[in-house]
Amino acid sequence: MYRNIVVLRWVVVGSKFERARTPEAKRSRENAILAAAARLATRDGVREVTLTAIADEIGMHKSALLRYFETREQIYLQLAATGYEEWSTDARNRLAAFSARPVDADPSRAIATVLARTLIERPLFCDLLAHIPLNLERNVSLDAVRAFKIRAIADTAAVAAAISVIAPLRQDQALNVVVTATVMAGALWQMAAPGTHLRDFYESDPDLAHAVVDVEPRIVDIVSALLDGYANERSPAG
Repeated sequence: MYRNIVVLRWVVVGSKFERARTPEAKRSRENAILAAAARLATRDGVREVTLTAIADEIGMHKSALLRYFETREQIYLQLAATGYEEWSTDARNRLAAFSARPVDADPSRAIATVLARTLIERPLFCDLLAHIPLNLERNVSLDAVRAFKIRAIADTAAVAAAISVIAPLRQDQALNVVVTATVMAGALWQMAAPGTHLRDFYESDPDLAHAVVDVEPRIVDIVSALLDGYANERSPAG
């Protein structure tokens, strides 16, 4: 994930970093910040990463980092936008494969599996999905929110359009399916608490077995049920 974010080699002048003086240098600095934020969030979780930690990760003072991003939240909102784009492209490519061969005997489950699998293969994106409405959109400028929303809406609609090609759904129904998948991925990822002491605790205590969430099959069950519900709406009453 986030394959387009490159790692910057900083230019040191004495004991200070040289300020970016060209658009290319500025983009490189921004990419370095994004890459550092992604590394830390992948390791520790989005909620644990501070702006100071990101600056320290690349050997940059926090005040210098703020020349490139207005807040910590803007950094992660940018990573979420990239995540939407990469997930949308992957999901559409996998859904397009259904056009070249017969869809599974259970088409609802086949579509749901593509959505679920392409999401859980992107752990950082799943983590970010929960934080977008809770805080990432709430500590940035309205211009930043608008730019993010336009990208996310377009990427979501593109996946919905791909589903409409292979399933007899209206566009609004297909969009509901995609939104449900992403919302559940964000929520269930937090409940699953993968790689944390909470997850270990849940798994070690038999009385907490219900708290252990396996994200992919949960998403598949929920999304396929929604797809089946739409299919039943179209079926004539028996």
